[in-house]
Amino acid sequence: MQTEFFKTCGTVVAGHKDFAEEYHKILCLEYPAFLKKYEALSVLQRLRGIGLLCGTDWTPLFKNSFFYSRFDHSVGTALIVWNFTHDKKQTVAALLHDVSTPAFSHVTDFRNGDALTQESTESLNAAMIHDDKDLAAVLEQDGLTAADVDDYHRFSVADNKMPSLSADRLEYMYPSGAALDESWTLEEIKKNYSAVKILYDKNGIAELGFSDLHEAVLYTKRFCSISLILQHNEDKVAMQLMADLVSCAVENSIVCEKDLYTFSERELMQIFCDYAKKNPSGTFAKYFFTFTSMTKIERFKTEPSVNEDFYCVNVNVKKRYVDPLVELNGVRSCARVSELSADAACCINAFLNYRDTEFGCVRWASCR
Repeated sequence: MQTEFFKTCGTVVAGHKDFAEEYHKILCLEYPAFLKKYEALSVLQRLRGIGLLCGTDWTPLFKNSFFYSRFDHSVGTALIVWNFTHDKKQTVAALLHDVSTPAFSHVTDFRNGDALTQESTESLNAAMIHDDKDLAAVLEQDGLTAADVDDYHRFSVADNKMPSLSADRLEYMYPSGAALDESWTLEEIKKNYSAVKILYDKNGIAELGFSDLHEAVLYTKRFCSISLILQHNEDKVAMQLMADLVSCAVENSIVCEKDLYTFSERELMQIFCDYAKKNPSGTFAKYFFTFTSMTKIERFKTEPSVNEDFYCVNVNVKKRYVDPLVELNGVRSCARVSELSADAACCINAFLNYRDTEFGCVRWASCR
């Protein structure tokens, strides 16, 4: 990676703090003091070096305006749960829901052939929670056990099935939009979030929804817009190329699997950079220099006949969308936004039916 590119990333990483702090104040006006002792644990501190946006912070193909970490996301999700439930068990479970996330986040799912569901590392989460003695001691202070907080899927406000809205889903799309295409400002988030409340589906199960139809439509449309970026071949190329880069690093003993849970993304990128510069003619360097220099991709309906000039992907990925509940006339009854707004329904349908060209390709970078 060029020195200039590291300087750019350094500026981005250093500049994210103000957004996260101000954003978290919006999510919960009174910060729950009990969370601080959990946040200080190494199992959570590790997540500070892992980006929410799955490695795209490290390629010029994306112009992410700031770095938002998995730690930031975990805290944000917990703050939303606390704001609406004031339940310690649910809040801590939300805080811990991503402790098994390795460096570059869902890139590991692409390595594992799980691009469509992106859940391949979740089985480790409970084990990591149960095996952490420092966490056990802190949980005991709050009268909790690992079994109480090892699966946030049990708590419908924290997590639920698409297209319902959960704290996890609500939290990550605000900063994703702000970072990827600046589609959310802090003021817009504050106004939109003020319309969020707990509602109940037809089975009486709690989930997050909106008290205002306009804000529900706005959130739904922007959610679809950001999710569409993740369906584009640019994102598929970036994710799969980073997946192949990491796999190649492991195969060549540049790093081991454990390192993905030990080093920050920045540290790993420096290791990759050093190795690629010392071994510029190898396959690993080809992956690395392509990932860290690509600024555009090319689209093909069929795989290029001379594909040795290209790195190409043809993969289906998880489609993230929401169809949140909206309160009707200030009463307890509610309906999905798609039932109330033709605009929202059209947006959701367009997203679900979208497909980029069969192949997304990037020209291999020349050896350095």
